[in-house]
Amino acid sequence: MATLPTPSGKRAARREDMRSRIEAALLDGFASGEPARLGHDALAEAAGVSRRTVYRYFPDKDALMKALWNRLASAIAPAAWPESGPDVLARLPGLFAGFDANAPTMIVAMASAQGRAMRNAMTSERSTAWRAALAKETEALAEPDRTMAIAVIQYLGAGFAWSEMRDQWGLDGAASAAACGWAIRTLLKDLASRGERPLAHAD
Repeated sequence: MATLPTPSGKRAARREDMRSRIEAALLDGFASGEPARLGHDALAEAAGVSRRTVYRYFPDKDALMKALWNRLASAIAPAAWPESGPDVLARLPGLFAGFDANAPTMIVAMASAQGRAMRNAMTSERSTAWRAALAKETEALAEPDRTMAIAVIQYLGAGFAWSEMRDQWGLDGAASAAACGWAIRTLLKDLASRGERPLAHAD
C-alpha cells in the first residue's frame, strides 16, 4: 500500500514549489533585460504568488540576486565552483557549452547593471571558493601575487572570457574553452615550477 504524504511533507512540497516559481520568474525577468521585472511586486505577479510570499523567501535585493545567480549557475553547470586546479580545466568544456546554451541570459549577466548586481552579490563566496580550489597551486606565493594568480585563472574560467571571445573574435564555447584551457594549463605549469619567486620574475 502506498504511503500517503504527511501534512509536513505537503507543506514542504508547497514551499519548494513556490520558491521554484519565484526563481523561474526571476530568471525570466532577468533574461528579458527589463529591470522592472526584478522587483518584488513584479515577481509576485509573474509567479502567481503574493508579495508577502516573495518577501518571505527573498527579503531583500541581495537575497534575490543570490537566488538569481544560483538559478543561472545550475542551468549552466552541475557545480558552481571548481574544487581543485585540475577541476578548473576539467569543467571548462561543459561550462562554456552551458554559456553557449544560455547565451541571451549570459549576455545580460555580463553587460547589464542587474548582471553586475548579481555578480557582486556572490563576490565573497566566489573568492573563497577559488582560493580554496587553487590553494595547492599558489601556496608558495606571497601576497599580492597569490591573489593575482588566482584572479587571472578565475577570469579565464568564467563568463567574461567566454563573452569577449564570442563578441570580439567570433569563437563558440568549444573554441573558447580550448583557448582558455591552453592558457590555464600554461599558468598552472608555471606555478608548479615557480616556487616562491614573484610573478614579476620571468625566469
